[in-house]
Amino acid sequence: MHSQTTSSTPPSRLFFLDWLRILAFSLLVFYHVGMYYVSWSWHVKSATLVTALEPLMMLSSPWRMALLFFISGAATQALLRKTQGVGLLKQRSARLLWPLLFGMFIIVPPQSYFEVVYKLAYEGRYLDFMQRYLAADPNFCRIEAGARRCLTVPTWNHLWFLPYLWIYTVLAWALVKASGPLLDRLSASVARSAPATLMLGLALPLMFSRLTLVQFEGTNNPVWDWYSHAQYLSVFLLGLLCMRGTADDAGLWGRIARLRWPALLMALAAWGLLQGYFSYYAEIEPPYLLRMATRLLWGAMQWWAIMAACGFAKQWLNFDSVWRRRLSAAVFCVYILHQTVIILLSQALRPLGLAPGIEAPMLIALTFAICALGYLLARRLPPALGLLLGIHEKADTQKTRETATFGANSTACKTLQ
Repeated sequence: MHSQTTSSTPPSRLFFLDWLRILAFSLLVFYHVGMYYVSWSWHVKSATLVTALEPLMMLSSPWRMALLFFISGAATQALLRKTQGVGLLKQRSARLLWPLLFGMFIIVPPQSYFEVVYKLAYEGRYLDFMQRYLAADPNFCRIEAGARRCLTVPTWNHLWFLPYLWIYTVLAWALVKASGPLLDRLSASVARSAPATLMLGLALPLMFSRLTLVQFEGTNNPVWDWYSHAQYLSVFLLGLLCMRGTADDAGLWGRIARLRWPALLMALAAWGLLQGYFSYYAEIEPPYLLRMATRLLWGAMQWWAIMAACGFAKQWLNFDSVWRRRLSAAVFCVYILHQTVIILLSQALRPLGLAPGIEAPMLIALTFAICALGYLLARRLPPALGLLLGIHEKADTQKTRETATFGANSTACKTLQ
């Protein structure tokens, strides 16, 4: 139905969502460099661990991916306004699944190679490893905590975001097609809700998923990843719901912007309480009710952080610039490349024995520089090859320069993956 894709269309482009997407993907570079140094499990680890980084990492770890799915939900609704029927699914499939396949067989394998070198003392050459990787060798295993743990290959590692986003896009397309004007009424109803409802009511899906499903560890396998789906699908649908409403200050976006300070303060307070909890009960078993309460607090913190990020972005970053256009075009390619670049650089710098305070800033700066260079080179490829690295047709860049409104072209949707 035509009304499903055009109702409640915001009058102008929501530039702050572009900026927020750029910042959220950039945060992944800092976070994954941090993962090299903290004690948490990762593909490779520094010879010098810096556990003091862990509370700082916890500032973003509960919500960083949820924010990306929230933005993606809003972007999907924007796409639904411009691309009706199965056209949306064809477009998203090309832009998500081709980079995923290319990444699994070209970009990601160096990560797995150095992981087996680091964890299993693998001594084979990279080409030998690739033969086993492509053959789905199940024997990259070790005993950990009394259990046999094996590396599954081929794998998508950090690119797991792409198949999840594709699945959620299909579900969103079906939901919008079936719901008619119901979503518009629901969005309008939510926009009229009291602040307590926006702060707590919209956090309930995250709170109860943490309360009931956290025992199902994240697997990055969409068939068996109940906790991740409960989190990410719920915020994806919230993003879609927000985009059904108006973009002005009377709509849901405006309400979120007005609650940005309470949301930020509550998110920081929740982070402080959680740090105290994890520190005090690091070696002893916490009381059952307290453990359940902290799970609810974790879920609430996720939503409060998303609200704060969106609110401050709408207040301060709702403007266009040449840098927004350039960075929006580059950020997906940087995302595809960044984790492999971090791991390759970390292993190249490892023999130097640099202190983390020197090595980590070098890793961050060099990762951004190399990924930017990779993007500039990928732009010169034929469109079909550039698509494999997240580069859209060159015409997109020209269209972005021509207009900044949703109604004039679909670039607004294209830059929000």
